[in-house]
Amino acid sequence: MNATALVARLLTERPRPRGIAGWRHAHWLAVGTVCLGAFLGQLDASVIALVFPALGRHFDAGFAAVEWVALAYLLVLVALLAPIGWLSDLVGRKTMYIGGFAVFGLSSLGAGFAESLWILVGCRAVQAVGAAMMQANSVALVARGVPERAMRRALGIQAAAQGLGLALGPSLGGLLVEHASWQWVFWVNVPIAVFGIVAGWYLLPRTRTCPPAAVPTTVPEPRGRGARGRGPRARSPREPRFDLPGMLLLTGATTALLLALSTASGLPLPGWAVAALLPAAAVLAVALVRQERRAARPMLAPGLVNTPGVRSGLVVALIGYLLLFCPLVLGPVRLTGAGVSTAAAGLVVTLLPAAFAVAATAGGGLLPRGWSDVTRCRFGAGLAAAGLLLFAALPVSAAAVAAPLLVAGYGLGLLLPANNALVMRAIPAECSAVGGGMVNMARSLGTALGMALSVLGVHLAGAASGGRTVLVALAAVAVAAVALTRPATPRSRPAATR
Repeated sequence: MNATALVARLLTERPRPRGIAGWRHAHWLAVGTVCLGAFLGQLDASVIALVFPALGRHFDAGFAAVEWVALAYLLVLVALLAPIGWLSDLVGRKTMYIGGFAVFGLSSLGAGFAESLWILVGCRAVQAVGAAMMQANSVALVARGVPERAMRRALGIQAAAQGLGLALGPSLGGLLVEHASWQWVFWVNVPIAVFGIVAGWYLLPRTRTCPPAAVPTTVPEPRGRGARGRGPRARSPREPRFDLPGMLLLTGATTALLLALSTASGLPLPGWAVAALLPAAAVLAVALVRQERRAARPMLAPGLVNTPGVRSGLVVALIGYLLLFCPLVLGPVRLTGAGVSTAAAGLVVTLLPAAFAVAATAGGGLLPRGWSDVTRCRFGAGLAAAGLLLFAALPVSAAAVAAPLLVAGYGLGLLLPANNALVMRAIPAECSAVGGGMVNMARSLGTALGMALSVLGVHLAGAASGGRTVLVALAAVAVAAVALTRPATPRSRPAATR
């Protein structure tokens, strides 16, 4: 078998077994498979901070060096979500999603055996490639694999899996570090990844029925003698050209932005570097917009971003995860600063993602049945604003902040699944992985911004007053999400392939 045939075989998506494909509830098996990747990604995101002290002792490194274990992962993940979404729409979302489990599992295995801190950082960067392959396709696989009537519920279940991973990460990480070793924080991913590969192979429907086919392209006939009257000259069939300039500009813009934000979390950079990063991010973003407008097959198609409801929906997705992650970082700081034990603070803050998971799964059942997704988004954002304001106003104690965190988490659990459903309905089916990648990129940027904003507020004004100021600002941002929510124009959605 030659190389071309081997690649074609690897990129050919296999159908599900006939008994599974013919079952009328088979789409829920696909949703469960996607939830596995969503859970794994958020578990890894929330567990890593707990191993920083152990890594510092093991590698005899300071916090600034150890922080690159998290930062390298975040930089690569955000930079690759949209490009991998573009590639997934071309080669197949099922193929890319299963491959993401394989890359994530192998790199997690290597991370546990890393003999130096920088080898570990490299393994984390590869791990982010696998996470991007899963995250860029998770929303698209759910949105295109379930009936229209079940899409909001399915996206809610996927969001709940993310919340569950987020909630379990701190407790699981603490147990592994205390009773085993920091290596097991990475090795625990391996059996989950193996299970994800098997489940994806058998339970996910095909997103392509054949390998990527060559597409004919045309170029104008060169002008000159004898050219009059001739039409376009056909080129040999080939694949659409990858938007490499767009990917490089996107990588540069997001990297500059995240490095600038990370200085608020303690990343030591000289003042001149910080002053240059934000203008550089702005210049690269403008260059990215210009590049995408003239690219033959843009990675971030302007027409897609400008579709009614998509651009505002992406902003709301960023805001939603900003509102979710900022209290997760800020809450323990405020509670421990008021004398609450670390263990109690961790349990109380877990109420936020727990309420998020419950609301995303079943919370909509308590709302009037006739409410649209736009109404659900606005109501959820309003609840989140009320919870954050209560968190800022009430005395800081474990008992007092429990109710505000439950209200805020419940509101976010209503907001994000409904908003993601609005975005994915407005995106054409052939661009669904790109759209899902953009949703997850907005989520990652919101996560980074939430972490940086919480630490910045505490550094500038202390745990008490700084935390209160940040919470009031977050409530104002939640109110802005109410105003930003717009109805989207649904696009046609083909049925899932066997």
